[in-house]
Amino acid sequence: MHILHIETGRNLYGGALQVLYLMEGLARKGLRNTLACAKGSAIGSRSSPFARVFEIPMRGEMDPRILFHLLRVICKQSPHLVHVHSRRGADLWGGLAAKLTCTKAVITRRVDNPEAPLLARAKYGFYDRIITISEEIRRVLLSEGIPENTLTCIPSAVDYHRYQGKCDRRWFLSEFGLNLEAKAVGVIAQFIPRKGHRFLIEAAHEILRTCPETEFLFFGQGPLRKDLESFCLRNHLEEKIRFPGFRKDLDRILPCLYMVVHPATREGLGVSLLQASAAGVPIVASRAGGIPEIVIDGQNGYLIPATDVPGFSQTVISLLKDPIKAGKFGQAGREMARSRFSVEKMVEGNLDVYHRTLKG
Repeated sequence: MHILHIETGRNLYGGALQVLYLMEGLARKGLRNTLACAKGSAIGSRSSPFARVFEIPMRGEMDPRILFHLLRVICKQSPHLVHVHSRRGADLWGGLAAKLTCTKAVITRRVDNPEAPLLARAKYGFYDRIITISEEIRRVLLSEGIPENTLTCIPSAVDYHRYQGKCDRRWFLSEFGLNLEAKAVGVIAQFIPRKGHRFLIEAAHEILRTCPETEFLFFGQGPLRKDLESFCLRNHLEEKIRFPGFRKDLDRILPCLYMVVHPATREGLGVSLLQASAAGVPIVASRAGGIPEIVIDGQNGYLIPATDVPGFSQTVISLLKDPIKAGKFGQAGREMARSRFSVEKMVEGNLDVYHRTLKG
């Protein structure tokens, strides 16, 4: 079986990382992968061992040239099936290219934000099957009139074994300039509005007043970073909230965090939360989107209503003061990541969709 994957994300995290896991797993099972991706993207340089890569120049998600590049790749490679993995225009151009070449197509939907029903039905009408990474996204699509028999939920996966290392605390404290007694609270998310960083910053004063040993590390990149740094400066939090940027060594960092906080107002599922769970780190997160499918309240973390600043303050403080409970949450999260969110399950789920699509 030959699959053409379309992924237009430029950085190797979130959805693009899932595509990498999928192609590697499919290659191990003997499938042939072709990847169409943005020129200069990180996934393009990492995929050559298990996919033939075509880098496509694009100027924004609605660049009509994307369609012609995809048509050229499909005609040249003749895949059995097209699998579109990202929005960024790929959901439109990829589906249209498949339809024009009479190639069966599936799409993975990773975000939970609603769309206009007419637009959603028109766009997803190009696809034989739609994969959602959470039940919440599936519910959103059903509410927009997408036929139930076209939808399959296959959760994102985590490379569980990668996050089983122990904390090198001496390195960790030195790397981020932390005090010896520091309890590090991490946030791992793009700096965009829906990730909700500001709510945790607003909660930080109360957290620090009660637990002054707390240090916050905001990992990631994005357009709001400078605004958030300025907000911290205006609120005299610059010595307690650090912005280390995007890191490729989360497997080394996560085991050293006391907890991960994710105050997002929208979230398809939350790959960083899967990574935290695999590393045995307890989580405090918003009850938003697909997050409750990863964070089971009172089992591997706590769920707080989105935007509830006092709720975040009180809950983070309670966990900082209870290391025994934090440890129990971490162990429960580790087991959940291993049993429910393995790469092998994700690969098998996608392969089953491919078989059903080609048969139907």
